[in-house]
Amino acid sequence: MIENEKMPFTRHLEELRKRIVVCFIAIGIGFIISYGFKEKIFHYLTIPLISAMQADDKLIFTGLPEAFFTYLKVSLLSGLMLAAPVLLYQFWLFVAPGLYDKERKLLIPIVFLSSFFFIGGALFGYFIVFPFGFKFFLGFATETIKALPSMREYLSFSSKLLLAFGLVFELPLVITFLARLGIVTVEFLKKNRKYALLLFFVFAAILTPPDVVTQIMMALPLMVLYEISILGARVFGKKSSQKVDT
Repeated sequence: MIENEKMPFTRHLEELRKRIVVCFIAIGIGFIISYGFKEKIFHYLTIPLISAMQADDKLIFTGLPEAFFTYLKVSLLSGLMLAAPVLLYQFWLFVAPGLYDKERKLLIPIVFLSSFFFIGGALFGYFIVFPFGFKFFLGFATETIKALPSMREYLSFSSKLLLAFGLVFELPLVITFLARLGIVTVEFLKKNRKYALLLFFVFAAILTPPDVVTQIMMALPLMVLYEISILGARVFGKKSSQKVDT
């Protein structure tokens, strides 16, 4: 293994504390930088909603400190994104000494691919799902009923939805990793495809707003990602010869 495996437990705790301190400093710096552009960041986040609203409609805030705290949350989320490379690097420095050389080589591609799929899922939600979803919700407005979305509610709603799409797009990486470990096989994935499709719709119904359009727009990409997962399992999964050797 590695010499670091013989380190005392207190040394590991000290190393962990050091990495956490660096991560908090990076997040703090990212927060400060983001707070200087808080209005622009929030504006870009609200573009899909603004585009679906009427010309005279506006976002509101119902409590005096609501706008201030909303901008703080936006800055914190943006700061986390800016600090993400540092966070991933600190994670790598902490776990790398305890890994074999082969495992070290796999960790960096896994971190890169997981970031790629997460960002891809968030962008899909922002550019594809948000316009249709917001248009659907605002369609309930009438001459006597008008939508007045608040800053706080929109930030909470949009951030949760972006996080959900980012996480579900990790499906190919997770399944490929399980196949690499030999936990699932290509035959198993093909055989249970119909059950997976059912779970996708259930999962989409839980994570997305209660409208059919948004649910389908999450379930359909999951179907495509499942097929990509089967391909990944076929290419990178543990072969039958490897199973026999183990």
